[in-house]
Amino acid sequence: FKEQLKTEEGRAVGLEYFHSRGLEDATIEKYGLGWAPSSRHALTDAAKAAGYKDEYLLETGLCAAYDSDNSLRDRFYDRVVFPIHSVSGRVIAFGARTLKSKEAGKPYAKYVNSKESDIYVKNRSLYGIWFAKNEMARKDKCYLVEGYLDVLSMHQLGITNVVASSGTALTEGQIDLIKRFTQNVTIMYDGDPAGVHAALRGIDMFLREGMNVKVVLIPDGDDPDSYSRKHSLAEVEEFLAGAEMDFVDFKSSLLMKDTAKDPLKRAEVINDIADTIADIPDAVKRSVYVDFLSDKFEIRRDILDERIGVTRSKRLIEEKKNTDRERRQAQAASVAEPVEATDAAPVAEPAEATEEPVRRTGLDALIDNRIMATAERDLLNFILTYGTSKLEFQSDSDFYPGSDEEALTVFDFISQALEGDDSRFANTAFRKAYEAYSKDYYEGYSQEEIVKHLMDGEDRDVAYVAAQLSTDERYELSVKHLRQSMMSKGSWLTIYVPKAILVFQQSRMENKDSELKEQLQEAQTASDSDRVMEIMQEMLKVQKALKLVKVRLGREK
Repeated sequence: FKEQLKTEEGRAVGLEYFHSRGLEDATIEKYGLGWAPSSRHALTDAAKAAGYKDEYLLETGLCAAYDSDNSLRDRFYDRVVFPIHSVSGRVIAFGARTLKSKEAGKPYAKYVNSKESDIYVKNRSLYGIWFAKNEMARKDKCYLVEGYLDVLSMHQLGITNVVASSGTALTEGQIDLIKRFTQNVTIMYDGDPAGVHAALRGIDMFLREGMNVKVVLIPDGDDPDSYSRKHSLAEVEEFLAGAEMDFVDFKSSLLMKDTAKDPLKRAEVINDIADTIADIPDAVKRSVYVDFLSDKFEIRRDILDERIGVTRSKRLIEEKKNTDRERRQAQAASVAEPVEATDAAPVAEPAEATEEPVRRTGLDALIDNRIMATAERDLLNFILTYGTSKLEFQSDSDFYPGSDEEALTVFDFISQALEGDDSRFANTAFRKAYEAYSKDYYEGYSQEEIVKHLMDGEDRDVAYVAAQLSTDERYELSVKHLRQSMMSKGSWLTIYVPKAILVFQQSRMENKDSELKEQLQEAQTASDSDRVMEIMQEMLKVQKALKLVKVRLGREK
């Protein structure tokens, strides 16, 4: 697509459009913007000539099949193209915009996006994250906007800690991605009804995840793209600093309109804001906001406390039901075939299933998903012990980056592997520890400083995980093991870090297989034959992927 932008058609249509939107050539090049030719077979023909199979082109969503003869055609044609990057910088998908106007009686889609694939999951991807992550960590703040051009125009202006939700409604997975780099987010949406609705929904979601959220609504019918093009960097920064509203002020200014003479509507607004405060997990923050709301509306604090307490109780009961259901699923899965142990890898054995419930202590008490626990613990141990150490792969290794490339650290290697598979930690405490480490790592702290921050932090689960896994003797590289293997620490890491990732992938496949088995049972009980077939096909894919991982681990031939 980048190369097609340089063709006569690409320059005349695609490049002209980008320039008309105020984008400079440097921005176009940096973000890899492109052009999909008007021919419906340009990409298909080029891909086939390069040896790509039809199956691959269909599965990645680059091509679609005609219903008549099943021949392939391009999914993206006659459109400007916006590549979507993963957090590690790989292109994982595309968004393509038509430049034509809607014609009566004809189908019209302003944007066409890549379908989901093994490397692209929409609800866990953010447009611009690769270019924004370092500045998000450095400034400890993220601006969340709606569209591709909003990101591009703000970045070009000089505000680079900005991402967009890639044409989807905000999801928990996207919030988790932002949390890896900062706890502070400013929602920056249009001031129209759709933008206001999206901002209200986003506030509740960010607060539930323990984040600090503010809102900016762009005035006078503008959006972040047009506003950025009309003003200088200093003017936009001044506007943002003055227009940012706390969620209480935002909701009250929005919802209190025309309620002065209607006490019932006023009460509804106060209850709505109190319910939003109930989403905040941190007790101190909740208390501060209760004081603020009490003063703002001149209502007794004890009344607000009662409302918030009732709301939180209802939500906690619902969460407990969900947690209990997940635990039952995990316990049922724990009696499945255990992961085979190998003598070669210093990886802990999964705990044996027991008939009688036992009291869980230590790290075991923090585990939500027992299938994933051992593999996640191993990866975290490598991160918390050797995270900033370099992995010096030999030139004959599959992971050798090349003579011109700098060696990856243990954390970079693990994080890129997880992002490449679009994976995340299933156990909450382990995931929070990983995210906390990631945030400090990208801010440039040393290994010792990062671990100390985690151990001294407010989240006691994270602190306990850090204390246990940065000093756990079961996982440390012992002198005895070094003598037996005759390896340096660096050589040892180049063998066992990749192996730990494979074990993680195996556990992930086994976890998915367990989930599908339960779904299959439910579908069979409901006599839903279509759903049964769909699940069985998915199980075959998972089991095939699981076998491949086991072969790579030497656990199957």
